[in-house]
Amino acid sequence: MAKNTVAESEEVRLRKKVSAKRAGHSNPEGDAALRALRKRLKREQRKRRACALRKKHAAGSKSKSVAAAPASA
Repeated sequence: MAKNTVAESEEVRLRKKVSAKRAGHSNPEGDAALRALRKRLKREQRKRRACALRKKHAAGSKSKSVAAAPASA
């Protein structure tokens, strides 16, 4: 079974749900379902940021080594 391509990310979907639930509330702080959605959204944001940081660290400092090579030649 192949993975389906997602048109919009989980983060975008959660952001829409949170904004929709918050719009129809007089007391959004007291709603447990809204709090759970916000926690899921924050978790997705942490995942995205951690992945970006891992990729940045994995890339290393290629720009420094590339810039130093022509100067020494």
